[in-house]
Amino acid sequence: MYQPSTASHYEHRGFRRTFRQGHLSLGMFFPLEAFEGDTPSMLNQVTLAKRAEELGFSALWFRDVPLRDPGFGDVGQVFDPWVYLGHMAAHTTNIALGTASIALPLHHPLHTAKAAASVDQLSDGRLLLGVASGDRPIEFPAFNIDPEKRGEVFLEYCEVIRQAHSTRFEPIRWSDGELFGADLVPKPTTREVPLFVTGHSRQSLDWIARQSHGWINYPRPPKIQRLIVEDWKTAVMAQCGAVYKPFVQSLYIDLDDRSSTPPSPIHLGFRLGSTHLRALLQTLEDIGVDHVILNLKYGRRPAAEVIEELGLYILPHFMARTSHT
Repeated sequence: MYQPSTASHYEHRGFRRTFRQGHLSLGMFFPLEAFEGDTPSMLNQVTLAKRAEELGFSALWFRDVPLRDPGFGDVGQVFDPWVYLGHMAAHTTNIALGTASIALPLHHPLHTAKAAASVDQLSDGRLLLGVASGDRPIEFPAFNIDPEKRGEVFLEYCEVIRQAHSTRFEPIRWSDGELFGADLVPKPTTREVPLFVTGHSRQSLDWIARQSHGWINYPRPPKIQRLIVEDWKTAVMAQCGAVYKPFVQSLYIDLDDRSSTPPSPIHLGFRLGSTHLRALLQTLEDIGVDHVILNLKYGRRPAAEVIEELGLYILPHFMARTSHT
């Protein structure tokens, strides 16, 4: 079985910009806008992405939503994630580009491996590869995947992707394919693209701690999240020793124009003012969260206005790591 590197990802450009032990950084989910219903407008996204980079956000994150499911209520950034990653890579320079997450069972592993390595090369080492086993029931029959076996497929495809990235002309065999006498090109900018598992993806925490470079999780009250972060760090220590593997979470926000507005719950997040958002993020940093991906879907203000306010009042406390730090 493939064994992930315990060091090469530290040199990866996207990893270095986004993660520093003991320091919280901020990213944003596409689409960078608030919208009602399931389909965003996707207007002005390049302008907003470039501004987020200028202000000091660490990463931009792309979702993998192959099909529109009216019952789910969200189609992500509409465009194919790999095509859109290439588009945004061409319009940005330093900001990390993450997938959160590619539903591995819905894609041939060699296609995923080639797409990931291509984006990593074309962006000069900025790809963070978030992966998942998938959670939308309507998609599995469309791709002829047994949903009850998606955990097994996820495990196998992770192995194929990482072997294809890190070896040259070595045979790779899996349950429905074989790579023999040929090689996958290009290779990533480092031995492997940093890989982040989303949720449990039907795997044990020990496996995630051992095989990933970090864990993407869901927003929870800080007291509960603290326990999950502690479990994660314990698992990493037990499986890998004193290796830094970051904990990442999402957070939906509706940033009120009054900084003093106290938090009130919305789906997977809060409506609140900037003063309370800063306090919440500081609490998350204190409990060991390394990166928070903000989502503006349920906001009531224009995204450009919110991004500017985040840049003025929030980002100075949670800035992206530069090449000089």
